[in-house]
Amino acid sequence: QVQLVESGGGLVQAGGSLRLSCAASRNIFSSYAMGWYRQVPDKQRELVASVTRGGAIMYATFAKGRFTISRDNAEKTVYLQMNSMKPVITGTYYCNAYPPWPENWGQGTRVTVTS
Repeated sequence: QVQLVESGGGLVQAGGSLRLSCAASRNIFSSYAMGWYRQVPDKQRELVASVTRGGAIMYATFAKGRFTISRDNAEKTVYLQMNSMKPVITGTYYCNAYPPWPENWGQGTRVTVTS
């Protein structure tokens, strides 16, 4: 079992930037791919970006050219840099393994972009 704690969300204006952080209680990055997910009310949680243990990266279409996923294995942290933000980015963001482990979902961090 691993504890994942998301942080860095907030209320920002369109065009601004945020960096989300996901701190793990132990280093699992050598064994599992990691992902950032987003959830909006009454919709399924969706994968936003992922990075495999070997470093392969993928992004959802809406995140391409806007988000950057990265990790720091020594600090047991995975990041999501969000630039040129627009209201469509709004949602609650979670980190987890990819594919996700149901028991590892945390509270997430809220991201709200205003016009």
